[in-house]
Amino acid sequence: MTPEFFQQALLHWFDRAGRQHLPWQQEPSPYRIWVSEIMLQQTRVATVIPYFHRFVDAFPELPALAAADLAEVLQHWAGLGYYARGRNLHRAARLALERHGGRLPERLPELQALPGIGRSTAGAILSMGYGIRAPILDGNVKRVLARYAALEGWPGRREVANRLWELADRFTPAARVGNYTQAIMDLGATLCTPRRPTCPQCPLRPGCLALRRGSAEQLPTPGPRRTLPVRTCYLLALGDGSGAYFLERRPPAGIWGGLWSLPEFAGREQLENWCQRHGIDPGGLETLPPCRHTFSHFRLDFTPVVGRLACPGAIADGAGGDWIRPAPDTALPAPIRRLLESLLPNPVAAP
Repeated sequence: MTPEFFQQALLHWFDRAGRQHLPWQQEPSPYRIWVSEIMLQQTRVATVIPYFHRFVDAFPELPALAAADLAEVLQHWAGLGYYARGRNLHRAARLALERHGGRLPERLPELQALPGIGRSTAGAILSMGYGIRAPILDGNVKRVLARYAALEGWPGRREVANRLWELADRFTPAARVGNYTQAIMDLGATLCTPRRPTCPQCPLRPGCLALRRGSAEQLPTPGPRRTLPVRTCYLLALGDGSGAYFLERRPPAGIWGGLWSLPEFAGREQLENWCQRHGIDPGGLETLPPCRHTFSHFRLDFTPVVGRLACPGAIADGAGGDWIRPAPDTALPAPIRRLLESLLPNPVAAP
């Protein structure tokens, strides 16, 4: 089938059944498309929508994002996970203000030079934000193209990725490029799904080689399985009896960078030494069962240790943290928020 058939069939389907009421499609701008694309990386649309609304309400334009403190940006990102995305968004906004007058550039190389913007994200900004012809290749698009062309091989391999980019470029039209970009992402998200694709309703079925060969569910070829390493730590949840907990600001880089979290220790001995330095009897603390949180590249098994202090002010000075009563807008990692919400109002007292 020709690129013209591919484009026309997809756009006709989009006009009938595509998603055309997403918040970033209303009053679209390169900035709003950029924010949505970064949020949508490894995150479902339904999860992103309320975060997107709150984020653009707080930072309606790129200069407002660039002028904000990183802590404020991360406060609006808390709960979305993959916090490097929020940090890169802030860095990129400041660079765009410095280098491009507060606008996202309209050329692919300059867009890709900004932190957190890869080739596919840049293509989405250009096509949906500026109406400039540029292909994209996110996970949904890889799946659609790999099946349509019956392209075997793991997309993580360079030669397979190059072939997919060739297909993406070949099928991307010059006209209605923004609608086409949204359409091919929608098709992968709603019909050409990883499991049990809805092939009978797919507008591309007349030309889909994988459907013809009965191999749609086997493509794209999965990557090699890898065992994620496991890291362990202890987290100290000290409450003051009124709902406030002693929290520390995480370093800017690394996991949960820039967010508030509980004091973390590599082992029980380090935790007890810290307690003794601050006049806390470790024997009065309660150890809870370990919890697991999975990141993209490792698993974290953390053991919560809980206590309540009668005189909390004693450890505020010189301990590198502060007493904070968590609120909905407190920049907490999701697993830390869940842990604190699960604790009783008056955790076990620590003399």
